Amino acid sequence: MAKRQIPVIVLAGFLGSGKTTLLNHLLSRSGGSRIGAVVNDFGSIEIDAMSVAGQVDSMVSLGNGCLCCAVDTSELDGFLDRLARPAARIDVIVIEASGLAEPQELIRMILASDNKNIVYGGLVEVIDAAEFSGTRARHPELDRHVGIADLVVLNKADRIGDAAREGLLATLAELAPGTPVVPASYGRIDPELLFDRKPREERNEAILQLSFEDLCAADEEDGHDGHGHGGHLHAAYESVEFISDEPMHPRRLMDFLDRRPEGLYRIKGFVHFGVAGHRNKFTVHAVGDFLRFYRSAWTRSERRATQLVMIGSGIDAAALRAGLEACRDTAPQDTDEHSMWGVLRYAQS
Repeated sequence: MAKRQIPVIVLAGFLGSGKTTLLNHLLSRSGGSRIGAVVNDFGSIEIDAMSVAGQVDSMVSLGNGCLCCAVDTSELDGFLDRLARPAARIDVIVIEASGLAEPQELIRMILASDNKNIVYGGLVEVIDAAEFSGTRARHPELDRHVGIADLVVLNKADRIGDAAREGLLATLAELAPGTPVVPASYGRIDPELLFDRKPREERNEAILQLSFEDLCAADEEDGHDGHGHGGHLHAAYESVEFISDEPMHPRRLMDFLDRRPEGLYRIKGFVHFGVAGHRNKFTVHAVGDFLRFYRSAWTRSERRATQLVMIGSGIDAAALRAGLEACRDTAPQDTDEHSMWGVLRYAQS
């Protein structure tokens, strides 16, 4: 069976944008998932659901041991190795970049890592909506950072008016065409945008649909009253589910994935191909432009079907389903084995 890799998410943004607030929110709303947090230039802590605020500049002692401070990019590989070791039981790693860090350097290190236990989980750029113009004037490189992001969080969106917000969204759309932008206040985005949360009871890893019911429940638990922009998480993005008992045609599916529509941030799930010699289970992990397949055997009790969940902002659910419907392989016995080459190019060896 293909070994599950731990997604490594880069959380970037200039000083004061709300990165630590967002990270604290993820830690407190992890739903049982075990998060390894690396704070660039400050420290690294191995944590379940514990706030990093006030602790990132010193030695942190936890029940399962301690990890030291003063990590920089040259030490990042070592910290990722420690967090990704099986004994740590980490489900996701979040790197909070320093306010003046170059996020592409962190991305390069993750993609170039020899650690087979990790996989790139995307770049999240946090923007301070109220201070965007001033920050952009002081740090023109912000345009480049937004342009390479897989997801932009427009934080503090409640601090600006509707007209200013619409103008800012239009500017971000020009800087990062097709990249989902999620308005938020106090860093409150649903963790399912970034990683799969576990329920409180133990369960096997599964691909679940992120439902509006789940999001509304999260709103209520967070104490949101529904007033102000960003109060309703489901207004910012949506989840689309696709299930097919018919196998998928590999070339058509790769054409669909290569032409992912604007606003589609994550794709996760399983793909069933009917091509002779390739009837394994292919687990798919896509975030932004990054794509990877993991091949494993179906268990006897598993339903041999394609089950995908797509998460994005401003996406056309009907068009996504129609696009995947067109990828069904109605005559898999006639499908050339060479059609799998596109899939295998992204498959973990």
